[in-house]
Amino acid sequence: MSKYNKVEYKISMKDCYHLAVKVETKQMFRIAICDDENLFTEELKELISCYMINKGLVYEIDTYSSGQALVELGIEVVRYTVVFLDIYMDQVDGIMAAEQIRKVSRELFIVFVTAYVDYSLEGYRLDVVRYLLKGDVNFQSKVNECMDAIIDKMNYSVTKRIFVFKEGRKEISLERLLYIESNLHILEFHVMEDDMKVYTMYETLNVFETRLAENNFIRIHQSYLVNAKHIKDVVRCKVILTNGVELSIPKARYKEVKKKFIACQGEV
Repeated sequence: MSKYNKVEYKISMKDCYHLAVKVETKQMFRIAICDDENLFTEELKELISCYMINKGLVYEIDTYSSGQALVELGIEVVRYTVVFLDIYMDQVDGIMAAEQIRKVSRELFIVFVTAYVDYSLEGYRLDVVRYLLKGDVNFQSKVNECMDAIIDKMNYSVTKRIFVFKEGRKEISLERLLYIESNLHILEFHVMEDDMKVYTMYETLNVFETRLAENNFIRIHQSYLVNAKHIKDVVRCKVILTNGVELSIPKARYKEVKKKFIACQGEV
């Protein structure tokens, strides 16, 4: 199990109507700071906390002292809205950690924190929101500007769909939908939220195969429609998902599924 410290704050929105920039959201902002310098981690946590309190946002901050601890979360890293990554860490550095994050999510916002801004190409490749330079005399304002940019991007960057489940109406980010399973005329939607959740509805899998075709969902089996983003590998008539789940592929479909998976790898 990964070792980290957690701090949670809940601030009422009604106390912040006077702010020049009003953020209308009930979403919990889950933020991770990954840095092997404990003193700096505490400083950054305090600055982010100050920003979030001033905006009247509900948030939670987890801290990790190594890239390895963060990477070990696997698919569960998508529970975070933002990850602040120190570039220079032993074993698994910030670049390596960001690469692993991008294998499971393009939605999560990554911020590099570094003493030297010499990774501009890597930042572009990994879709990094900002570089924060340690020791900057304007560090507080840089953190505030970074968070402003992230909140602004959140207004349009996430692809979501509204589903009417037996459990109620729910808006879901397609990136967090791992797969849909058909089970005795009931569809089970396997969604990664704070942890893995399953929502159900009466419908045929054929309907969603059509609706989600342009979002790189692959029909691997009569009973499974899988998000290609979360396929780690296709081997020996089964798919292995990023969370370790294995789903079978009929022999007759194997070559087609493998071909589609390879084609999607250049897009997801």
